[in-house]
Amino acid sequence: MTTERTAADTLAKTLRDAIIRFSRRVRQARPVGDLTFSQLSALTSLQLAGALTPRELADMERVQPPTMTKIVGKLEERGLVARTPHPTDGRQVILAPTDEGRAVYAFHERARNEWLAAELERLTPEERETLAQAAEIMQRVARG
Repeated sequence: MTTERTAADTLAKTLRDAIIRFSRRVRQARPVGDLTFSQLSALTSLQLAGALTPRELADMERVQPPTMTKIVGKLEERGLVARTPHPTDGRQVILAPTDEGRAVYAFHERARNEWLAAELERLTPEERETLAQAAEIMQRVARG
């Protein structure tokens, strides 16, 4: 194995570990409430996508359709998600966040952003610039 490959492998492990820990910390920053992480994740996917079929949402969330049916059912009970008929396939429905769902999403988004902004304020300007550059690179890597 080349030295370059070993360095890339080491960086990959370090970066992956940091991302996992960071993701956990961001999840912990969400307001405590009666939405589970899975429900909030599904609501977030719908918010970002606009509307999806239940199958598309299950695929996006990487869960089995029966699991997604339960998650969507709970979101519907709370009035956070609405079903509408599919425009071209009468056997399907489209899921989209309701106004209340968008408000709940925004509330959670604000809480996470406020936590992160406070953490970033503790860093030096140079460290924040480094993170800004790293965020751009990570976005590029994530897009493939």
